[in-house]
Amino acid sequence: MTTGATTLDQLPVLVTGGTGKTGRRVAAGLRARGWPVRIAARSLAPAADAVRFDWADRDGWPAALDGVGAVYVAYAPDLAVPGAADDITAFAAAARAAGVGRIVMLSGRGEPGAEAAERALAAAGFDWTVLRASWFVQNFTEGLLAEALAAGELALPVGDVPEPFIDADDIAEIAVKALTEDGLGGRILELTGPRLLSFAAAMAEISRLTGRPVTYRQIPMADFLAGLQAQGVPDDMRDFLAWLFTTLFDGRNSATTPTVTEVLGRPARDITDRAAAGWP
Repeated sequence: MTTGATTLDQLPVLVTGGTGKTGRRVAAGLRARGWPVRIAARSLAPAADAVRFDWADRDGWPAALDGVGAVYVAYAPDLAVPGAADDITAFAAAARAAGVGRIVMLSGRGEPGAEAAERALAAAGFDWTVLRASWFVQNFTEGLLAEALAAGELALPVGDVPEPFIDADDIAEIAVKALTEDGLGGRILELTGPRLLSFAAAMAEISRLTGRPVTYRQIPMADFLAGLQAQGVPDDMRDFLAWLFTTLFDGRNSATTPTVTEVLGRPARDITDRAAAGWP
């Protein structure tokens, strides 16, 4: 076991969103350290190392939390949505009742609703850490946008606003450190990539590095939402994405932080590092 943690180091870590972009990486990092893991997700059947978990089903939370020492919280769909802070308050109470000692929660930069959920966690009396992350590099390779990139064009309702895209592997590495070692408790860590790129510049980098042309086109919000509807994206997710692209890409997050380097002792991964490692 990794040194640093004390009473937590013989107990499993519950990883919510355990099949998602950060959750599966956190689980892999924990296992690489020899740490017992319990994966939690809505689509999982109960198993020795997995449990079905739904943020809308509070009655199922105690079973997921039973016997775990720490929790990685990746709230779905996002901490900024209405009701998230109430869910985090209730989840923290259930975790305390189960004897959990540490929670590390993924959050987002520049999201007032997410900040309310962060305050709820901080008030719960845990050894807690919040990871406020910028836009994931993996949003281009996993999930909703991956198909568009594979087809050669990304069209979003975002202009020439720079974003410090962060690699999800860096988020996961810091999450594992916060879950298994002492020293990061009681902190809000703002995590970004090493440089600012607009979406158009990011697509140009991807094209250059992979040899597969990918263009970027800014489109009206109405066209974006119509495209999501044609893909069968549910109403609540369309509403969330409309809020996200209207609110978060107004320049509020157009700055990098040195946090990844400070915590991990190395530079944050760049989008070029991801392409060099093998872009899908």
